[in-house]
Amino acid sequence: MTNPVSFTRDLEKLTAPLDVLAERNERLSSEHVSYLSKHGALASLPKYVFSGPGDRRSHLKVGIFAGIHGDEDSGVEAIGRLVELLGRQPEMARGYELFLYPVCNRHGYLTNSRWSEDGLDLNREFWKGSIEPEVRVLEQELEANRFDGIVALHSDDTSEGLYGFVKGHELTRYVLEPALEAAGMFLPRNFDKSIDNFEANNGIIEQGYEGILTAPPTQKFRPFEIVFETPHLADAERQVQAHLAAIAVILERFKVLISEGQNI
Repeated sequence: MTNPVSFTRDLEKLTAPLDVLAERNERLSSEHVSYLSKHGALASLPKYVFSGPGDRRSHLKVGIFAGIHGDEDSGVEAIGRLVELLGRQPEMARGYELFLYPVCNRHGYLTNSRWSEDGLDLNREFWKGSIEPEVRVLEQELEANRFDGIVALHSDDTSEGLYGFVKGHELTRYVLEPALEAAGMFLPRNFDKSIDNFEANNGIIEQGYEGILTAPPTQKFRPFEIVFETPHLADAERQVQAHLAAIAVILERFKVLISEGQNI
């Protein structure tokens, strides 16, 4: 007989105050994504959508994801803070429609575990015909929205500094480099020549693992895609601040460079 799963955390404690903000802010909506767990129980992943100032018909759509590994709390907290920050500083998102997913691995978050209920790394399961319910519902979100940009927030317990993976859009390097510089005000950067067994250049890796959360293979226009990593063993508050600093610069730089890309 197997022991019952111990749920050590309460997801509603995270989402309830954000849901209240959504009720009070016409630019912010709470659009949690429902799905059936493997046991047939109704579950959901938290999702918030913020429409920044400007003509919504021309907004760039960016998805920001965290908690695909359930024990990486800094990204989860950063998105929660970002929702609050956007309410006070909507200009930060001018020209954007931001889709914010703070907890992409519900079971892992509730049990404070990296893994899914079946002990799988969900960030190796995308676009492989996975039967993991969280992967399938996130794939549906990626298919439906066809994002112009995707940012995934992570923390790495084998790194002593900040780094990031880049994929897709030719301007990504020009977005990630200043983001790492801004985040470097809070934590050091990892300048190792090899990070996570990949060749790295000043904290930037241009390769990556198969099966990570990424745009649909059928998406014709490839978005900019960034995986931003903080050192998991560093001070938690500094990690959150580093994530927020990076997101602010990513949004600022991509919007400018997408319009001036011909000059790069």
